[in-house]
Amino acid sequence: MHVSRRALPMLLALIALATPAAAQEDADFRRLADGIFRPLAKANGIPGLVVGVTWNGRHAIYALGQTAREGGAPVDGDTLFELGSVSKTFNVALATLAAERGEMVLDAPVSTYLPRLKDTPFGALTAIDLATHATGGLPLQLPPGIASEQALLDWLAAWRPAAAPETRRSYSNVSIGVLGLATARALGTRFSTAAQDELFPLLGLTSTFVNVPPAAMPRYAMGYTKANRPARVTPTLLEPEAYGVKSTARDMLRFLDAHLGAAELPPQAVRALARTRTGYFETASYVQDMIWEQYPWPVGLDRLLAGNSMDMALKPQPFTRLAPPLAPQTDVLINKTGSTNGFGAYVVMLPASKLGIVVLANRNYPNAERVKAVYRLIEGLAGR
Repeated sequence: MHVSRRALPMLLALIALATPAAAQEDADFRRLADGIFRPLAKANGIPGLVVGVTWNGRHAIYALGQTAREGGAPVDGDTLFELGSVSKTFNVALATLAAERGEMVLDAPVSTYLPRLKDTPFGALTAIDLATHATGGLPLQLPPGIASEQALLDWLAAWRPAAAPETRRSYSNVSIGVLGLATARALGTRFSTAAQDELFPLLGLTSTFVNVPPAAMPRYAMGYTKANRPARVTPTLLEPEAYGVKSTARDMLRFLDAHLGAAELPPQAVRALARTRTGYFETASYVQDMIWEQYPWPVGLDRLLAGNSMDMALKPQPFTRLAPPLAPQTDVLINKTGSTNGFGAYVVMLPASKLGIVVLANRNYPNAERVKAVYRLIEGLAGR
């Protein structure tokens, strides 16, 4: 896609100005989205899918399908979907918020907050290491049989890295999960409580939950596995911290607005979110922020697909520490995918244009399909 850094903001402004009414603008967006996402949903057997776009704080939503294959209701901007690993972006936001409040030091050893890990290789890692997958070889998931926090800490105390942490990126639910535990210890509470009672309200999110309350359950879509079996996330150790958040397209657009400077937030919250977009390591495809993955803009589709490939999630990857860290950038594309057994999510930001996109679906389908579809949507919005 050949869209200059300066052209896209102007093109998006033209989209907003070229039609006489907001209703017409929304209709144009829905036609564009329908031409991209209806074929995607059909090809991947997705029962329900919602696409949200924010540009300069103005929102548009496209919804297709049902909350369940049988007995479902139409999905919309208020339907709850599981975010999978997009949940990790809230985890790091809570950590940076704790740091802004002086309750946590991000470059202190994690054993500061989890004393059981004192004088161990894992305990020497920092919150930033955990947030950037810089552990030197943690597995994606916990070994079978570890079901309590004490058992987890005992296992971590005995764990040894396979490589120097600053040289090998190992995508892991364990590292980010433990970051959530450490942050909660620093705050003197549980992660789910801190997220639900402090972080989400601070960001203006009214339909984002770790534990979906009874009153919101009718809006909670049923997910479907790749084998087409109904599925929702199972509460397990580290699930809340690593992949347990549920949200709506409407709330996720508010979250993107908060990152893009299109929402009114306390200065402390603005600084906390910005810290999550600081770059600490460089991989073959992108700069690794705190969970977020950052590409130069414009970026080719092949590079974006490589960065979101299964190899990046399942295989250790070499990377290089950036010294000093890269301050939050504007001329970039920032993204994060997320999946549970029954759901698939994708979130993208282009800060220079104040453009954000979220795609939520109640079926787990390939990351590559999400990336290609959103890339086409950006092309369409840019008038290409």
